[in-house]
Amino acid sequence: MDKENERYAAYVSILKEELIPAMGCTEPIALAYAAANAAQVLGTAPDRVVVDASGSIIKNVKSVIVPNTNHLKGIPAAVAAGIVAGKPEKRLEVISSVTPADIEAIKQFWETREIEVRHVDNGFTFEIIVTLYHGDSYAKVRIVNYHTNIVLIKKDGQILYQAKAEGESEEGLTDHSLLNMADIWDFINTVDVSDIKEALDRQIDYNWAIAQAGIQGDYGANIGKVLLSTDQSVATRAKAMAAAGSDARMSGCELPVVINSGSGNQGITVSVPVIVYAKERNVSRETLYRALALSNLTAIYQKTPIGRLSAYCGAVSAGAGAGAGIAYLCGGGFEEVAHTVVNALAIVSGIVCDGAKPSCAGKIAAAVDAGILGYQMYLHGQQFYGGDGIVTKGVDATIQNVGRLGKEGMKETNEEIIKIMIGC
Repeated sequence: MDKENERYAAYVSILKEELIPAMGCTEPIALAYAAANAAQVLGTAPDRVVVDASGSIIKNVKSVIVPNTNHLKGIPAAVAAGIVAGKPEKRLEVISSVTPADIEAIKQFWETREIEVRHVDNGFTFEIIVTLYHGDSYAKVRIVNYHTNIVLIKKDGQILYQAKAEGESEEGLTDHSLLNMADIWDFINTVDVSDIKEALDRQIDYNWAIAQAGIQGDYGANIGKVLLSTDQSVATRAKAMAAAGSDARMSGCELPVVINSGSGNQGITVSVPVIVYAKERNVSRETLYRALALSNLTAIYQKTPIGRLSAYCGAVSAGAGAGAGIAYLCGGGFEEVAHTVVNALAIVSGIVCDGAKPSCAGKIAAAVDAGILGYQMYLHGQQFYGGDGIVTKGVDATIQNVGRLGKEGMKETNEEIIKIMIGC
């Protein structure tokens, strides 16, 4: 792909926009980011907090530990951390610079202030509104559609900032509709790696570090350790290291992760298994960059029609992306990669998202296993064909079917999951 091609510049931009660092599960961190911005606008400690959140936000925050809070969980913990110790200029690392004194202050705020959480449905799957009150004064910050997309800042009735908020629009981000598998393949084989090196180096360093922390520590259900206790094959190690990263992340590990499609778990899933295979095969750093570019872009392409949040587990898309990267590292061409993605999606597209919590690590292991199995199927002359369930002839057509399933078909499923989780 020539550098002058509009897709070349778009794909480089997409990687730089999507592969950004975040500390902690991204939905509670988005809440902390909104709260930190509101606190900055209010200018004094609030007496009372009201959080209005869409169902998918409530679902994804309910059961996850917020880092740097001494293991507090949920929406009140996230907003308390943002108010007390958040640095909004750090965006998704908003609570990365918390001191021991801050942790005690966060707990005190969480215990002594009224923090009301309300479920709202304004037509947005992703919506956060944080309003802080001090006496008769208030500050309000609203985020929609993606984690740092502030569309309203208001103080005491005066609008300080306002941007368009409609549909599932991701204003300000590069057009993801330019993605397709053939052009992704062309791009990863011809890209000047210096154009994407910085983002990928950070992904390698950060995500491998949290995977190692998950293996060395005691986090969640320790899925990574359980897998490693079964055997030491490269396939098992790929699943185990990815799961270990999620074990740590979902249970409050205070290490950052480079995300994919707004998710740290997806960022871990698209990268760590590919790194394991690259180490096993002793490939060059450049080859690893190209494999990671393929894995990341394939996952982003799949997630684009689904949206940031859904009842469709994002690890499925990320696992298929990892399978594509692994196929590339093993010498596969476009046909092998395309069949790997289709096979993986056919195997695990039924996994639902019931929020961020320790069991995400198990789902990641299953999704990576499907990616590896999808490639192994092709090597043995086996595949799923158009008409097999949601599989359609052609990788792009199958991805579009999965997007339709995740976005439209699972709306009611998402609502039922939310009702179950909040006890309705």
